[in-house]
Amino acid sequence: MLATGCDMGKLTVGTTAKVLVRAQPSLKGESDYDLAARAIPGALKTIEGFWVVDPDNDALRGILMEGYCQYGTGFVEDEWERAKIAENYDEADYQAARATKMYLRCMNYALRGLGSRWQTDLFSDVDTVKKLVASAPRGRRNSLMWAAVGLGSAVNMNKDRVEMISHFDTVQLMLEKVIEFDSKSLPADRSLAALPHIAMGLIYSSRGEQLGGDPEKAKAEFEQAIQLTDGKYLLANVYFARKYAVMKQDRKLFHETLVKVLTTPASIWPEQRLANEIAHRRARRYLKLEKELFP
Repeated sequence: MLATGCDMGKLTVGTTAKVLVRAQPSLKGESDYDLAARAIPGALKTIEGFWVVDPDNDALRGILMEGYCQYGTGFVEDEWERAKIAENYDEADYQAARATKMYLRCMNYALRGLGSRWQTDLFSDVDTVKKLVASAPRGRRNSLMWAAVGLGSAVNMNKDRVEMISHFDTVQLMLEKVIEFDSKSLPADRSLAALPHIAMGLIYSSRGEQLGGDPEKAKAEFEQAIQLTDGKYLLANVYFARKYAVMKQDRKLFHETLVKVLTTPASIWPEQRLANEIAHRRARRYLKLEKELFP
C-alpha cells in the first residue's frame, strides 16, 4: 500500500462521504427546530474536517455548500431577525456578520466545484462575467445555484454597502442560467427546482423599482416556486407574503397566505420537514408584525 502511494485517510473519507450523503435526509426531515440548530454547526465542522483531508471530494463539497447556505438562512438569519425586532442593534450587526460569513463559505465551496477560473473571473468586469456564466456546464447546475444563492444572500445582508449591491446583477445572471438548465430537465428534488425561483423573487422584491426591483416579476417567481412544489415547500409561501405582499401593501394577501402556511402541517412534505418548521416559525413572527408592516 505504501509503495503505491495509497492514502488511507482519503480512502476512509471517501467511504464516509458516501454514508453522509445517504444520511442527509435525516436532518432535512427533522421536526425539532432547536435540535437542528444545535446539531448543524457541529456536523458542518466535522464534515469540513473530512474535506480538509480530501479537498477534491465532490460529495463533501456538495454537503458543505448546501449546508452553510441553509444554516445561514434558516438559523443565523433567524437570530438576526429576532435581534432587529427587539431593537438590539449590536446583536443584529453581529448576526448579520455571521450570516454573511456562512453565505460566503457556501459560495466559496460552490465556486470550487465550478473551477478555479470562477473564483477570480466572477468578480471581474461585466463582459467577463457574462462569458463565464454562459460557459457554465450543465453538470454543475447545483454548484452554480448555490454559488448564486450564497453570493445573493451575502449581498442581501449588506445592502448598505455599495460594493456589494453591484453583485446583484451577477447573481441574477447565474440564476437565469440555472433556470435555463431546468427548462430542459428539472432536478428530481423539487425543492432544488424551486430555490432559484425563490432567489429570483427575493432579488426582484429586495430593491425599489428605481433600482431594478419589479414586484410583478417577484410574484411570478414565487408563484413558480410554489407550483413546482405543489404548495408543499412552505418557505416559498412565507417569502411570497413577506416580500411581495408587503411590497404591494396587500394586507389581505399577506394575512391569508401566512394563515394558510400555519394551517398546513409541516409534515405535508416529510423530506422537507425542517424547512417547513422554519416556515411556520417565520409565519408566526410575521403575523405578529402585521400592524407594523401595514401602517
